[in-house]
Amino acid sequence: MKVQALQILNNGEQLRLPPTSDTWRRRYPARLLVIDVAVVIWAVAGAFLVRFGFADSPINRDGEYIILSLALIIAWCLMLGFWGSREARILGAGSEEYKRVIAASAWLFGFVAVISYALRIDTARGFVGLAFPAGVIGLLAARWLMRQHLTVDRRNGHSSSKVLIVGTLPAAIHLVRSLRTQPAAGYLPVAVQVPTSEANAGSALGLGIPITASGLGVSSVLTAIETAGIDTVAISSGAPLSPTDLRQLGWELAARDVGMILAPALTDIAGPRIHTQPVAGLPLIHVSTPKLTGGKKVAKRTFDIALAGTLTLLLFPLFVLIAVLVKATSRGPVFYVQERIGLRGTSFRMLKFRSMKLNADNELQSLLAAQGTADRPLFKVDNDPRITPVGRILRKYSLDELPQLLNVLGGSMSLVGPRPQRDTEVALYDDAAHRRLYVSPGMSGLWQVSGRSNLSWEESIRLDLYYVENWSLMGDVLILAKTFKAVFASTGAI
Repeated sequence: MKVQALQILNNGEQLRLPPTSDTWRRRYPARLLVIDVAVVIWAVAGAFLVRFGFADSPINRDGEYIILSLALIIAWCLMLGFWGSREARILGAGSEEYKRVIAASAWLFGFVAVISYALRIDTARGFVGLAFPAGVIGLLAARWLMRQHLTVDRRNGHSSSKVLIVGTLPAAIHLVRSLRTQPAAGYLPVAVQVPTSEANAGSALGLGIPITASGLGVSSVLTAIETAGIDTVAISSGAPLSPTDLRQLGWELAARDVGMILAPALTDIAGPRIHTQPVAGLPLIHVSTPKLTGGKKVAKRTFDIALAGTLTLLLFPLFVLIAVLVKATSRGPVFYVQERIGLRGTSFRMLKFRSMKLNADNELQSLLAAQGTADRPLFKVDNDPRITPVGRILRKYSLDELPQLLNVLGGSMSLVGPRPQRDTEVALYDDAAHRRLYVSPGMSGLWQVSGRSNLSWEESIRLDLYYVENWSLMGDVLILAKTFKAVFASTGAI
């Protein structure tokens, strides 16, 4: 029996999608194999021609480099397969696919270098030096293009693993909703199995997929697999399955070529913080504590100073133009200065180009009260009447925030971090929200590139806490890259 996949849209409507097929597990790796072969041939042949050309061809030297090139092409393609870079479970999302491509290539060329040195083989360094970077860049670019195609396919309900979620109702609901936020990962929830006592409550939640009741034993899970055509079983936290049941279930799933996922009750924790260590036959999960101290702190600060200083110099003419427009079109100062709360709860003076009429702060509380949001930490006025015509353009493209580059240079802000808020907003924080203050506030952040002011407070705080818990310098670089796209998309501008 085929189960029609349902996708819950943002407006609450249900979109019925065609059933997925496991043929994608063979189709996409096969396509990647063809692409890998083509890219590797291109890289090796290109390096050969650039290094030797046609006039100085080494073919006359017993064809040694022709043989080397053919061997390199074959070995490279085999190494990509050996390192599992075409495994279906890593395709579509995350960095694991790219890491394996780089690792396979680096090990191959490292092996070539060691063999050449040990056997005193005079390998042309220019040939190898061209083939390696060209091949890696070409492979990564090709994988990225294929990933875009796969992502679109998965957003349409195809080329995904059909997942049966087993566990208690709250954990199962959380897992369903989490998987639906990342369709590119390729896990499509099609059925949920909960204890009998929770089935009626679950059916009323409108998840759009069957919620069945059972004793959550091995036999009931296997029955659900056969009924719904499941190819992956996700065991959520709290599932009343004994270690013996889990072991038996793993054997049964392996015999049916069905994957098994254990989803622990860890939310918003990035992969680098999670380490698995087998102890006494138990796969213990270690979660490292996030710390922005020492070398990490120095690296982030150095990055901020270098990039903020460069941007300030490059954008100085734009600063002058905006200042003239603000001053010429409305009464008041060019800059708007406001006390905000920063690192560890300390206050600082945040700079912006003025985008509102004079004394606009005096009207804030009355406007918030009128729309019924005065008790929420995210002070946001819909269709704000205080914004000037020039200010509306500045805000649309976030140009009003450019003076905050001076805050970054001064050390009170960072290029990336949680959005700084007023003391009256911070006063409404709960214990979780206070963790936003563990790092310096930023000009941009995860919530700005994930929806900007269209996000609710709950969504914004979740993204900011994820940033605080999982900071990395590469993460900052990616957020800044996405900031440019988010700003010029001009959706959800504050």
